[in-house]
Amino acid sequence: MTTNAKKGRIFSGMRPSGRLHLGNHIGALQNWVNLQQEYECIYCAVDIHALTDSASKDATSQIKPNIYEMVLDWLAAGVDPEKSIIFVQSHVREVVILHGILSMFTPMGWLMRVPTFKEKLRQLDATEHTVSYGLVGYPVLMTADIILYKADTVPVGEDQLPHLELAREIVRRFNHLFGPTFPEPKAKLTTYPLVVGLDGQSKMSKSLDNHIELAASPDDTTKKVMKAVTDPNRKFLSDPGRPEVCNVFALHKYFNPDKVDQIHQQCTSASIGCVQDKQLLAKGINDKLNDLRERRQELASKKGLVEEILMDGAAKAQTIARETLGQVMERIGLA
Repeated sequence: MTTNAKKGRIFSGMRPSGRLHLGNHIGALQNWVNLQQEYECIYCAVDIHALTDSASKDATSQIKPNIYEMVLDWLAAGVDPEKSIIFVQSHVREVVILHGILSMFTPMGWLMRVPTFKEKLRQLDATEHTVSYGLVGYPVLMTADIILYKADTVPVGEDQLPHLELAREIVRRFNHLFGPTFPEPKAKLTTYPLVVGLDGQSKMSKSLDNHIELAASPDDTTKKVMKAVTDPNRKFLSDPGRPEVCNVFALHKYFNPDKVDQIHQQCTSASIGCVQDKQLLAKGINDKLNDLRERRQELASKKGLVEEILMDGAAKAQTIARETLGQVMERIGLA
């Protein structure tokens, strides 16, 4: 792995939910690939974090195969193990120890005020008697993920800033109590566009089945696109369309950028219908993702390749982690 100390070190992770979809690609994965040109990047499949959503043996049994599928998508998209450390969170057990240590010095009040925690409680209709410590302590584990590798930069959207600010508070508290040990991770604000799903209502999501997988076949992609909801007010071909409320048009911006103005004019003048519009989008998606899908098939055909990359990445990550944890144990007087 090459390093770029001048620009600093980035840490970012994704929960292993299986094959990625267009929203994941547009919202985060493309950014990961681009960041490799300027930063030393550490990318992690955060399987321990995934346990907060996996409350049964059947659910947890899916985490390992999901890691394989997700990492295949990373590699196919251009995340390069020669440029970045790619590994699985639980393969470097030092993160669990650091998480435990940090939790001893993190006030509960800090965790309870995180907006995303409150929102999660509302979504789950949970109470203090049913919510797990893992959900409450999620930001502490996230902090351990970042600072164990002395990452100084974290790519986030604006909605994630409260989590990162809490990580900075935890770092400041530790450094104040035990001496300068960790850099305060700073945010690299990135644009994470909201990609609306094929239902035209909600964010693209596998759980809502309103998504298109990156690795889907051209035929499956086309079939899914043809079922997409468009402008609900456009009932006849002669009705002018409203591109600003059409999620199909929104996807043209990513997959047919050179045709956006033309499609907008044709839609608003009713010279193109929704069926033809969807056909253009399906072709744009398939053309844009053709190389990625071919690379993915090639990578998948190489037995043991993903496992080898993850094992090598874990070894590199653990080298950093052991040194960091050694410093922490000395600072708190346990070494």
